[in-house]
Amino acid sequence: MSPLSAARAALRVYAVGAAVVLAQLLRRCLGGFAEPVFPPQPDRVAIVTGGTDGIGYATAKQLARLGMHVIIAGNNDSKAQDVVRRLKEETSNDKVEFLCCDLASLTSIRQFVQKFKKKKIPLHVLVNNAGVMMVPQRSTRDGFEEHFGLNYLGHFVLTNLLLGSLKEAGRPGRTARVVTVSSATHYVGELRMRDLHGSRCYSPHGAYAQSKLALVLFTYHLQRLLAAQGSPVTANVADPGVVDTDLYRHVFWGTRLIQKMLGWWAFKTPDEGAWTSVYAAVTPDLEGIGGRYLYNEKETKSLTVTYDRDLQRQLWATSCQMTSIPDVTQDTLLG
Repeated sequence: MSPLSAARAALRVYAVGAAVVLAQLLRRCLGGFAEPVFPPQPDRVAIVTGGTDGIGYATAKQLARLGMHVIIAGNNDSKAQDVVRRLKEETSNDKVEFLCCDLASLTSIRQFVQKFKKKKIPLHVLVNNAGVMMVPQRSTRDGFEEHFGLNYLGHFVLTNLLLGSLKEAGRPGRTARVVTVSSATHYVGELRMRDLHGSRCYSPHGAYAQSKLALVLFTYHLQRLLAAQGSPVTANVADPGVVDTDLYRHVFWGTRLIQKMLGWWAFKTPDEGAWTSVYAAVTPDLEGIGGRYLYNEKETKSLTVTYDRDLQRQLWATSCQMTSIPDVTQDTLLG
């Protein structure tokens, strides 16, 4: 990516963010965001990545309030016990726990899955929520660019390794669910298959947008595989909107200033941002339905290129090669 392309990527990311903020501000002026009502979820188990902060914490809290057994997957051991204690107190649900999972490490992800499976409990919901945003150029432990490696590949591997558990827990009429959190920045993302790690010219904005685009493509291909296999599991994308969290610490100073001054009004609260993820995880309206892009608890269209099945397949195959995950596409869809 040339310096000019990097500058264009930044402008496009901020432009789409501004458009979402203006839409949220208008909705706030017209009555705000009405909290949805969700049915109780007793005897169901959910894993939420990045559940110690922001949208992830709010998602874990709302699922716990519905009676779910919630397992927070995160890498912040120092605050984990305090988070678990607070969630138990706020939800009156003792079935909240933390398991360490560093999505920037394939080894850590595999260890997390092993620890979960040793618990011998079902898995009904996986919320792929964790992520970094517009960080300086750096790599994961496995050498992947951090946005692509953590935001996308980490969840790609985690989901694939947990599919067996999800399939065992799901059943017709009560499917298990994979909810993957993307964002409106995917609309301005470009998938650079020949330079997925931005080695030629790094743009934090372009890298972030690409990771969010990859998550949508991944979800749609996953849903095709699940449907072709007749699996009692569905996969959908949740777009939380622009939410007032700590993720903005690496963005342009002007954006941080706007967040500080107007975030309480123009940005969604973490609870409001979590509603679409929770909706995707529990609503009866989506029973047996996957491959949808959800925003404000409603289906909407994602970027046109996300429906390109050849691109979905190409990204999936490349991801399998990068992470040593078996590619079942040939046998499932083309066999």
